[in-house]
Amino acid sequence: MAWILLVVAGLFEVVWAFAMKQSDGFTKLIPSAVTIAGMLISIVLLSLSMRSLPLGTAYTIWTGIGALGAFIVGIVFLGEQLNFTRVCAAVLILSGLVMMKMSSPD
Repeated sequence: MAWILLVVAGLFEVVWAFAMKQSDGFTKLIPSAVTIAGMLISIVLLSLSMRSLPLGTAYTIWTGIGALGAFIVGIVFLGEQLNFTRVCAAVLILSGLVMMKMSSPD
Protein backbone atom coordinates (compact mmCIF):
# COMPACT_ATOMS: atom_id res chain seq x y z
CA MET A 1 0.00 0.00 0.00
CA ALA A 2 2.87 2.39 0.78
CA TRP A 3 4.21 2.06 -2.76
CA ILE A 4 0.81 2.90 -4.24
CA LEU A 5 0.56 5.98 -2.02
CA LEU A 6 4.05 6.98 -3.07
CA VAL A 7 3.33 6.65 -6.79
CA VAL A 8 0.11 8.65 -6.45
CA ALA A 9 2.02 11.28 -4.44
CA GLY A 10 4.54 11.50 -7.27
CA LEU A 11 1.76 11.92 -9.82
CA PHE A 12 0.29 14.77 -7.78
CA GLU A 13 3.73 16.35 -7.82
CA VAL A 14 3.49 16.39 -11.61
CA VAL A 15 0.01 17.92 -11.37
CA TRP A 16 1.13 20.77 -9.15
CA ALA A 17 4.25 21.46 -11.19
CA PHE A 18 2.18 21.72 -14.38
CA ALA A 19 -0.45 23.86 -12.63
CA MET A 20 2.28 26.13 -11.27
CA LYS A 21 3.56 26.70 -14.79
CA GLN A 22 0.00 27.49 -15.91
CA SER A 23 -0.53 29.87 -12.97
CA ASP A 24 1.83 32.41 -14.57
CA GLY A 25 3.58 33.25 -11.32
CA PHE A 26 0.45 32.70 -9.23
CA THR A 27 -1.43 35.42 -11.13
CA LYS A 28 -4.21 33.05 -12.30
CA LEU A 29 -6.61 31.84 -9.62
CA ILE A 30 -7.61 28.34 -10.79
CA PRO A 31 -4.11 27.09 -11.66
CA SER A 32 -2.81 28.62 -8.43
CA ALA A 33 -5.47 26.78 -6.41
CA VAL A 34 -4.70 23.52 -8.23
CA THR A 35 -1.01 24.04 -7.45
CA ILE A 36 -1.64 24.46 -3.72
CA ALA A 37 -4.11 21.55 -3.56
CA GLY A 38 -1.76 19.31 -5.54
CA MET A 39 1.13 20.18 -3.23
CA LEU A 40 -0.87 19.40 -0.12
CA ILE A 41 -2.17 16.09 -1.47
CA SER A 42 1.28 15.10 -2.69
CA ILE A 43 2.97 15.84 0.62
CA VAL A 44 0.28 14.12 2.70
CA LEU A 45 0.51 10.99 0.56
CA LEU A 46 4.31 11.09 0.72
CA SER A 47 4.20 11.32 4.49
CA LEU A 48 1.80 8.39 4.70
CA SER A 49 4.07 6.27 2.52
CA MET A 50 7.00 7.14 4.78
CA ARG A 51 5.33 5.33 7.66
CA SER A 52 6.74 2.11 6.24
CA LEU A 53 9.25 3.14 3.56
CA PRO A 54 12.74 4.46 4.29
CA LEU A 55 13.13 8.23 3.96
CA GLY A 56 15.82 8.06 1.28
CA THR A 57 13.84 5.64 -0.85
CA ALA A 58 10.50 7.41 -0.54
CA TYR A 59 11.86 10.88 -1.17
CA THR A 60 14.02 9.78 -4.10
CA ILE A 61 11.15 7.94 -5.79
CA TRP A 62 8.76 10.85 -5.15
CA THR A 63 11.06 13.46 -6.66
CA GLY A 64 12.01 11.14 -9.51
CA ILE A 65 8.39 10.57 -10.50
CA GLY A 66 7.88 14.32 -10.36
CA ALA A 67 10.97 15.02 -12.44
CA LEU A 68 10.21 12.44 -15.11
CA GLY A 69 6.52 13.33 -15.16
CA ALA A 70 7.26 17.04 -15.52
CA PHE A 71 9.73 16.24 -18.29
CA ILE A 72 7.07 14.25 -20.20
CA VAL A 73 4.30 16.80 -19.57
CA GLY A 74 6.57 19.59 -20.73
CA ILE A 75 7.26 17.83 -23.99
CA VAL A 76 3.71 16.59 -24.65
CA PHE A 77 1.66 19.59 -23.50
CA LEU A 78 4.03 22.55 -23.54
CA GLY A 79 6.07 21.83 -26.64
CA GLU A 80 9.38 21.73 -24.78
CA GLN A 81 12.47 20.54 -26.58
CA LEU A 82 13.14 16.82 -26.96
CA ASN A 83 16.72 15.93 -27.78
CA PHE A 84 19.20 13.17 -27.20
CA THR A 85 20.82 14.74 -24.14
CA ARG A 86 17.51 15.31 -22.35
CA VAL A 87 16.37 11.76 -23.12
CA CYS A 88 19.66 10.38 -21.78
CA ALA A 89 19.20 12.41 -18.59
CA ALA A 90 15.64 11.07 -18.20
CA VAL A 91 16.87 7.51 -18.72
CA LEU A 92 19.51 8.02 -16.02
CA ILE A 93 16.85 9.30 -13.60
CA LEU A 94 14.64 6.33 -14.39
CA SER A 95 17.57 3.96 -13.91
CA GLY A 96 18.24 5.49 -10.52
CA LEU A 97 14.60 5.04 -9.51
CA VAL A 98 14.62 1.38 -10.54
CA MET A 99 17.85 0.79 -8.62
CA MET A 100 16.44 2.54 -5.55
CA LYS A 101 13.32 0.37 -5.67
CA MET A 102 15.38 -2.80 -6.14
CA SER A 103 17.55 -1.94 -3.14
CA SER A 104 14.62 -1.19 -0.81
CA PRO A 105 13.10 -3.68 1.58
CA ASP A 106 9.54 -4.57 0.64
